[in-house]
Amino acid sequence: MGQVNKVRLSIFPLTGAILYPGLHLPLHIFEPRYRAMVGDALARDRRIAMIQPADPDEDAPLFEVGCVGRISEVETSEDGRYNIMLTGEHRFRLLRELEVTTPFRQIEAELIEEPKDEMLTLGERAAFEHESRKFAKAQGYEIDWDSVARLDDVSLVNGVSQIAPFDAAAKQALLEAPNLRVRCDLLVQLMEFFGKGDPDEGNVTLQ
Repeated sequence: MGQVNKVRLSIFPLTGAILYPGLHLPLHIFEPRYRAMVGDALARDRRIAMIQPADPDEDAPLFEVGCVGRISEVETSEDGRYNIMLTGEHRFRLLRELEVTTPFRQIEAELIEEPKDEMLTLGERAAFEHESRKFAKAQGYEIDWDSVARLDDVSLVNGVSQIAPFDAAAKQALLEAPNLRVRCDLLVQLMEFFGKGDPDEGNVTLQ
């Protein structure tokens, strides 16, 4: 059995903000403690961990799985605020929260090894794109479907999972899916469910 890859991470607990490896997440940082976190990250390894709190209070207990991002772009305003772009690197599993003196929270986590060379079958890809088109039309989204068709399967499924307007629990379930096929199936179920009527009649809600 392989050695657990334990890491110490500074976290940005933000409800509804999900990041996947290889994808990008823009953030506007204005709270003093998170400005301190960004400054600390820029002085060290440029890494920040995104993870959802279990309820909207950012000091609440945390969900189990998040994603480490590296600051790939940064702009600093005169009043000390930041606009940053995070590029996802690794999903991680929370092991424990650390006692720290910093204004921002820190955790010990293990990095999750991602499955290699994941692909959907042609039928799965076609079914996913079909359901995505129905969902986008119902939401009134304007999509460049030619660009979508050029995406690889992982970028497509993870990209939709990251931006879809589902509630925190649904987005967390997508992030925690163990592989691409499971995430794709769950995402199709969520889009189908929303398309059938009032989401209040079921267990899934949308923001």
